[in-house]
Amino acid sequence: MAAAALLQNANFKGFFTGRISENAAKGVCVPGLNCYSCPGAVGACPLGSLQSFLGTRPFRFPYYVMGLLLFFGALLGRAVCGFLCPMGLIQELAALVPVKKRNRFRLDQPLRKLKFLILAATLVLPLIVARTPFFCKYICPSGTTAALFLSAADKTVRGLLGSLFTLKFAILTVLIVLSLFIWRPFCKYLCPLGAFYGLMNRVALYRGHVDENACVHCGACASVCRMGVDPVKEINGTECIRCGDCARKCPADAIRIGFAGIRKKEPEAQGGEVRTS
Repeated sequence: MAAAALLQNANFKGFFTGRISENAAKGVCVPGLNCYSCPGAVGACPLGSLQSFLGTRPFRFPYYVMGLLLFFGALLGRAVCGFLCPMGLIQELAALVPVKKRNRFRLDQPLRKLKFLILAATLVLPLIVARTPFFCKYICPSGTTAALFLSAADKTVRGLLGSLFTLKFAILTVLIVLSLFIWRPFCKYLCPLGAFYGLMNRVALYRGHVDENACVHCGACASVCRMGVDPVKEINGTECIRCGDCARKCPADAIRIGFAGIRKKEPEAQGGEVRTS
């Protein structure tokens, strides 16, 4: 995940100059939540690009952005969240602080629906109010992180930060603090991009498979899942980020995560032939 974050922010000189890259690559959307305005960004954020199209007048349907989102979703689903999103990395770094984590609590399940409401607002509000990128403007912690990098390198930017930045900085701070106690709270409760990819999990080529014949129903996979998923019941549900913890923990080797149609090979019990499981 660190490598993916570096690749998506490979314009390293921007962190020192405070200048945003304007190379041709900035017209290409990256899979994860990585703000276009980050001084290191070498690509565009799919959510920011989508809202930009939806807010234009006269309206232009965002074929290109929707096509890329559907491609990433159909190929990887929420594996994008698990391995390619810089915001996931920030939360995982915060989680390294040795504080007791709570992955299940009373409001956990109701709060998970919030990201789908935010996704709906992200898509609908720019259609109603022109040029109002709701998520980018009022919530996005990636955009706040980008503003911090820009303001650190450019005093002019520091002078432009106002009350809206204060609100977003408060949101980012709360998310980082929550990450000390709850595994990936932004991914679980707020991220509309994760909500979209989650809806694609059931059809994505990169998916989970539970061998019912091998499963001993010991509950080890559910106990180790930091996203609060029971893989036996919902390995391809909206919450799984394909981290692979469940497959590594399974004592019966009954869980496989990978591209659909790929099966590991095992020797036959008789004759030494190879069969596909």
